[in-house]
Amino acid sequence: MRWYHRLGVIVGWSGYWFARIEAKHLRDNLHGSGLCSSKQEYRALLKQIISQTGQGAAEWFKTWYAPQAEFDRLCAECHGWEIVEAAQRRGKGIIFLLPHLGSFPVVVRYTGQRLPLTVLYRVPREGWRKPIMLSGGKSAGISLAPADLKGVGKLLQALKRAETVALPPDQAPNAGGGVWADFFGRPAYTMTLAKKLQRATAATLIAGFAERLPHGKGYRIQYHAVPMESFDEAVLNRVLEELVRRCPDQYNWSYNRYKTPRTAMKKEKARAHRAVEKQEESH
Repeated sequence: MRWYHRLGVIVGWSGYWFARIEAKHLRDNLHGSGLCSSKQEYRALLKQIISQTGQGAAEWFKTWYAPQAEFDRLCAECHGWEIVEAAQRRGKGIIFLLPHLGSFPVVVRYTGQRLPLTVLYRVPREGWRKPIMLSGGKSAGISLAPADLKGVGKLLQALKRAETVALPPDQAPNAGGGVWADFFGRPAYTMTLAKKLQRATAATLIAGFAERLPHGKGYRIQYHAVPMESFDEAVLNRVLEELVRRCPDQYNWSYNRYKTPRTAMKKEKARAHRAVEKQEESH
C-alpha cells in the first residue's frame, strides 16, 4: 500500500494542477470552512489534502479488489462496532451515513462483509464508469441502489427487512431532494432522504468512515452514534462537520458541495419573483 500512496501523491498534485475547476472548489471550500487560523495553516493543510486526495484515487482498485486476507490486514483498527451491535439488537435496521472522508470503499466493504448492506450511488454520466462501480460492489458483496425512485424503494425495503443501508450524506441531491442547511457556516443543499427513511422505519442512524493511516499502515475504521431525536438536515450537517474535523486532510474538499441544482435555482427565482409581485400588489 505504501507504493500505491507514493504514486497517489503524484496523482494528487497532477490533478490539482490540471483539473482547474476542482482545484478552485478545493481552495474555496477549505478557505470558507474556518478550519485554518492563519495562511501558514491553510497552506499546510492544502498540501496535505492534495496528497491525500491522490492517495484515495490510487488505492481505489486495491481497496475494492484486494484478496480477503490482505484486506483484513489493511483494516488495522475498528472503533465503535459495539454501537452497530447495539443497533442490530433493536431490530429496526440501520442507516449508515458514510461521507466522502478517508477511504469510502474500505468502510463500505468492511461494513458489507459483516451485515447485509445496500448502498445508494449516483449513476455516473460516463457510461464506462457504471460497470466498474457495479463490479466493485459485487466484489465487496454489497447491493447497490441507484439514486432514483427505484433505488430509494430498494433502500426502504431493505430497512423494512431490518437490514442496513448506506448513504453518502454530503452528496448534493437533485432538486426536490434537499433543503438548505449550513455546512461549515455556508448554506448547502442537503439531502432529506436520511431523515425520511429514518422516520418511515425508525432505523438507527450511525455515521462512519475509514481513516487512512500514514506510511501505508492500513485504516482506522470508526463508527459514531447519531442523535435521532429531532434529527433533521441541520443535525446531519453538524454530525458531518464533527467527523471532518477528526481528519480534515482526508475530506473531499474538491467536490462542489455548495452548488445549486438547476431546477432548484429556477424554483428559487420563481419564488422570489412571486414574493416581489405580492409586495407590489400590497402597495
